[in-house]
Formats: sequence, structure tokens, C-alpha cells
Amino acid sequence: MNAADHLSAYAEGWTHGDADRILKATAEDFTFDDPNVGVITRDAFSDYLAELKEAIASQGAGQVPDPLMALTEVLTQEADGRLTASCWWAVPGTALKGAGLIKADADGVHSEVITYHAKPGG
Repeated sequence: MNAADHLSAYAEGWTHGDADRILKATAEDFTFDDPNVGVITRDAFSDYLAELKEAIASQGAGQVPDPLMALTEVLTQEADGRLTASCWWAVPGTALKGAGLIKADADGVHSEVITYHAKPGG
């Protein structure tokens, strides 16, 4: 698979909230940086996603939405075999939303750094 294929599979995993799908699209050195939690390694990612789903369910009707996440405004740039992508993400039915910056190549997705969109002080 090339970088774009890995990125597409990674996004599909997030849309469905499927840790296995997400991890299949990642490289061995994958990290996920959530400012509320810190840097999550590939080995700890499944636990992170399970905890995130629990937090989302507690904000709503006791369940996670389907799809888990809507990804829009995807912008990509490819240089030297490396793909950098940015996107806007939102969890339907909640106030959770923000942006992500993703780096991928032929080995898979290496990293994602996310931000949260919120009012100052809240």
C-alpha cells in the first residue's frame, strides 16, 4: 500500500471507531498525541480508544454515535514519499471537535497530533 492507501484506511477506522482498522494502517513507530492525555504509543492505542468511547458515551445517551467520527476538510501534501494530511474531525451529537495533523508513508501512518476546538476558558 502507498501512503494515500494507509491514510484512507486510517480515516475509515476512525469513522467506524475500530481500533484494529486504525492500527492496521499504522507503522510500527506510530504515536497519537492528544493534548488531554499525552502521547499514546501504538501498543497503548486500543486502550486509549476504548476510554475515549466510554467518555463519549457518558456525554450522550449512554452509547457512542455511529459513525463515531465525521472527518471533513481533508487537505494533503506529498513530498519525498511522505504524505502530510490535515483534517477537521467531529463526534456527531457531541461538542467534541477539532483538527488533526497526520504523517504517513508507504510503511503506514506514523503519527497524528490532534487539537480540540473549544471556547477560551471552557
